[in-house]
Amino acid sequence: MPALKDLVNLTRLAKPLTWEEGIRILERDRYRCQYCGLDGAASFENSLIMSVDFVVPRAHKGKKDSSNLVAACRPCILLKGRRIFRDFEEAKAHMLDRLAKLHKQWEAKVARLRVKSATA
Repeated sequence: MPALKDLVNLTRLAKPLTWEEGIRILERDRYRCQYCGLDGAASFENSLIMSVDFVVPRAHKGKKDSSNLVAACRPCILLKGRRIFRDFEEAKAHMLDRLAKLHKQWEAKVARLRVKSATA
């Protein structure tokens, strides 16, 4: 159980978005992930993974205003997590770098699997 002094320092998080607020952000950004560029309007499958991200996370007092909200795919939101960045451009650069590294790791793993299955 938290101590009373810990409870005094708690702050309210920004409320989550309503459906209408989320749709407005997605439409503003044309259903495109602002981190990796995934086009949510290109296919039904892509549209299913689109969401809205708080650039400065709610857990770090991120505000629920349009300058702090961007359309993003769920994989990018997951990779970004609760990290704090100076601005959106720093967040985007981090995400692109992280995605490139993960892609390289994936390619190496798939190549090893192909070699293994070819020799079996």
